[in-house]
Amino acid sequence: MTNAGLIALTDSVVDDLTDRLPLRTPVPAHHREPVLDVVVPVFNEETDLEPSVRRLHAHLRETFPYPFRITVADNASTDETPRIAARLAAELPETQWLRLAEKGRGRALHAAWSDSRAPVLAYLDADLSTDLNALLPLVAPLISGHSDIAIGTRLARGSRVVRGPKREVISRCYNALLRSTLAVGFSDAQCGFKAVRRDVAERLLPLVEDSGWFFDTELLVIAERAGLRIHEVPVDWVDDPDSRVDLLSTALADLRGIARIGRALARGTLPMAGLRRSAGGESRGGLAGQLLRFAAVGAVSTVGYVLLYAALRPAAGPQAANALALLVCAVANTAANRRLTFGLRGRGGAIRHQAKGLLVFVIGLALTSGSLATLHHVAPGAARPTEVAVLVAANLAATLLRFLLFRAWVFPARRTRRRGTGPTAS
Repeated sequence: MTNAGLIALTDSVVDDLTDRLPLRTPVPAHHREPVLDVVVPVFNEETDLEPSVRRLHAHLRETFPYPFRITVADNASTDETPRIAARLAAELPETQWLRLAEKGRGRALHAAWSDSRAPVLAYLDADLSTDLNALLPLVAPLISGHSDIAIGTRLARGSRVVRGPKREVISRCYNALLRSTLAVGFSDAQCGFKAVRRDVAERLLPLVEDSGWFFDTELLVIAERAGLRIHEVPVDWVDDPDSRVDLLSTALADLRGIARIGRALARGTLPMAGLRRSAGGESRGGLAGQLLRFAAVGAVSTVGYVLLYAALRPAAGPQAANALALLVCAVANTAANRRLTFGLRGRGGAIRHQAKGLLVFVIGLALTSGSLATLHHVAPGAARPTEVAVLVAANLAATLLRFLLFRAWVFPARRTRRRGTGPTAS
C-alpha cells in the first residue's frame, strides 16, 4: 500500500471519531431559553385543540421546572384549526403555531423538530389520551443525559389502558410484527407520546423517510439499530372514541414501511455511523482503545485457531485442518471486532461485513505467505531465525493493514447529509 493510501485510511479513522455524536451531558440547571419544546401535531382538531393546549400549558406551568414551549403543528387543516391555533399562540406566551401546506403527522413533526432549538423535543397527540403526569418522567432522562430517546408505552407492566378490543388487538399485533420481522426491543411504537434529544434529532431526522404514521416506527428502528438508548415510561392511556385514523390504509402503509426499512437494514444502506455516541474515553484516546480491543480479539482468535487446528489435524490432515481452522477463526474474528471493537449491533449489514472481512483476511494471508516465498526465493538457505523474523514483521504489517481496512472499508463511518429545516410558521 502506498503512503497516500495509508494517509487516506488514517484520515478516514479520524473522520469516524469526529463524526460521532458527542457524549450525553445534562442540560444546565439555569437555562434561559426553552429546554423542552412540546409539539402537538394537528389535522382538523377544532374541537379538541383549545381545551387540550390550555390544559397542557397549565400542566407545564405548574409542574415543569424549566422554561418550555408548546408548538401547535397544523398540517393542512381545512376547518377552524388554523384560526384557533393562531389565537392560542397570541394569548399564551409559551405557545407558537406552525402551519404546513401538506398533510402528514410525520411531516409536521419533522418540520417542527427541525425548526426548534430546544435541547429536548417531544410530541403528544392532540386528544391528550396519555395522562400528562407521565410527561416529566418522559423527558427527565433526556434532560439528565441518561438517554437519547424516550417513549410512552401502553404495553409494559404498570401501564393502565382503556380502549376497545379492536384497537387493543391491532396494537399488540403490530408490535408483535415489528419484533418478529425487525427484531426490535422497544415495546410500543405507536403511542403518541415521545421525546428525543435535539442533537440526536438533528442526525436522525434526515434518515427518516416516512411523512405519515410510520414516522414513529421508522425513527425508533433506526435509533435502536444505531445503538442509541431508548427509555420507556409506562403510561395511563384512555382511547379517544372520536379518533378518525383510517385503520386499513394506515396498516397497509405500515406494512410497506416495515418492508422498506427491513430491506435497507438487510442491505446495510442506512448511514448510521453519525448516530453512534463516542465512548467515555474516546475523546482522549479512542483510537488507542480500539487498537487494544482489536489486539485482544486477535490474541483470543490465535488461541482458538491453535486449539481448533489441534482438534481437526488427526482426522482432516494438516492442510484441511489449517484451512478450516483459519476460516472459522476469521469469521469469528470479524464478528467479534464488529461488536466489541467497532460497536456495531444488530444484523444489518452483517453478511456484507463478513464477506469483506474474509477478503481482508485473504489479503493479510497473501502478505505473510508472499513475504516468506520472497525470502526463500532471495535466500534459499535462510536460517530458521531469519524466517521467524520475516514472518513476525509480515504479520505485524498485515495486522496493521487489517485494522486500517476494517476501520476504513469493512466498518466505515459514513457521513450523513443534513437536510434543511422544515417550513416555518406562517
